[in-house]
Amino acid sequence: MSRLAARFDSLRADGRGGLVTFVTAGDPTFELSSEILAGLPAAGADVIELGMPFTDPMADGPAIELASGRALRAGQNMKKTLAMVARFREADASTPVVLMGYFNPIYAYGSERFAVDAAAAGVDGLIVVDLPPEEEAELQIPAARAGIDMIHLIAPTSEDARIGELIETASGFVYYVSVRGITGTSSAAAGDIARNVGRIRKQTDLPVAVGFGIRTPEQAADVARVADAAVVGTAIVDRIAAALDDDGRAAPDLVSTTLGYVADLAAAVRRART
Repeated sequence: MSRLAARFDSLRADGRGGLVTFVTAGDPTFELSSEILAGLPAAGADVIELGMPFTDPMADGPAIELASGRALRAGQNMKKTLAMVARFREADASTPVVLMGYFNPIYAYGSERFAVDAAAAGVDGLIVVDLPPEEEAELQIPAARAGIDMIHLIAPTSEDARIGELIETASGFVYYVSVRGITGTSSAAAGDIARNVGRIRKQTDLPVAVGFGIRTPEQAADVARVADAAVVGTAIVDRIAAALDDDGRAAPDLVSTTLGYVADLAAAVRRART
């Protein structure tokens, strides 16, 4: 059983939704980012999304775009991102790690080589936001051979027929994007989320995670009541940015304040169904 399947089975057995956390690899530095990554499970993250920095993150809002820029300026690249996962796996063999980003860096690395190296590092899944199912064979085939799940995004505008197409080759879980537009700019109403999660569940038994626009513990709890997991990214990245001065130097408490916020999110998610 894959780490993703095992984790969602465990959440289901515990009768609760999960917390999926997103951070950008290498933001603000390789070492600080690695420290945050290592601390996320103990803070309460059930699944970790690790952003692959890219110069043109078209689906992301200003916060994640700036985080990618900070990481790239600090020297982050795909090789270092995979090295971060490998380092994480030395201490944690069970928490699923999903790489999220854009196809260009993967293409430059080489899809076959990337799938092999990602699996060897301990990557469990991929979310490639600009690679629709109709065009993903170049990556999906080597990823499947390597045992890596391809996780598809479903938008609030997706018709039922399109949902069926998206889940046909999806695995791991389904990521429902709860708002239109870029990350971190608005939030969806709880009723709309519940209705669209229900539409997705009519067509798949895969877990449904909901992200985009979740900024507070209360919002994360609302999502965890109706979905299998709440995804929080921009709000965590904002905590990292807030701990940097105008010259990009990190405050001594950057890691602890970031993980403290994750702990608040996790506590709310764990109470959501009680």
